Amino acid sequence: MAARSLWRTRTKLAVAATAIFSGGAAATIATSEDPATAAKLCTIVPLRLARDAVTAASIAFDYEYSLWGLPEGSIERSKVKHEVHLRSAHKLQELCFRNGGIYIKLGQHIGQLEYLVPQEYVQIMRDSMLNKCPISSYDQVCDVFKKELGETPDKIFKEFDPVPIASASLAQVHVAKMLDGQRVAVKVQHTHMTDTAAADNAVVGFLVNTLHSLFPSFDYR
Repeated sequence: MAARSLWRTRTKLAVAATAIFSGGAAATIATSEDPATAAKLCTIVPLRLARDAVTAASIAFDYEYSLWGLPEGSIERSKVKHEVHLRSAHKLQELCFRNGGIYIKLGQHIGQLEYLVPQEYVQIMRDSMLNKCPISSYDQVCDVFKKELGETPDKIFKEFDPVPIASASLAQVHVAKMLDGQRVAVKVQHTHMTDTAAADNAVVGFLVNTLHSLFPSFDYR
């Protein structure tokens, strides 16, 4: 009986993962008008969506399998649930760091949701996300400039420090000097953010809602 239920759980997770992977990737790639960007998205978006699906499936299955048959309110269930919360929070943390961008923002937000999500998630995200943000290389910064302005920073500014003075989840800041000598701070969005943000937003929301529909007790919407 338990084995059949767990098999049904695995099947539902596989179907959900397939839907997320194929639907999200196709929609995002189809909206790109630039051939070069579309080619990159053919690799980047499916990979990110695959990570999302695998992580969500792993977390949901861990809750279902680990808590199976443990009575509500029992000491054993509380102990096991704490361990599952820790494992799942670390999996989510790894996903946020690997995908970057809006996922870092999501992790930072979870780190502020004390009393709304399990403390294990809050503590792990707070300890790891609030002071650790991705840094785009100078080559990636140049790619953003060329895409948005048609020129590299050295063509636009008299001076441009390739090392950022600060970095956040969505962008980083460089010090530069205008042609007239005025010093300015230049905020540069992390590479690929424009291309993947819409898909990331949709997929994160879809993952949370899908997991809740599959497992009503998994409700972090």
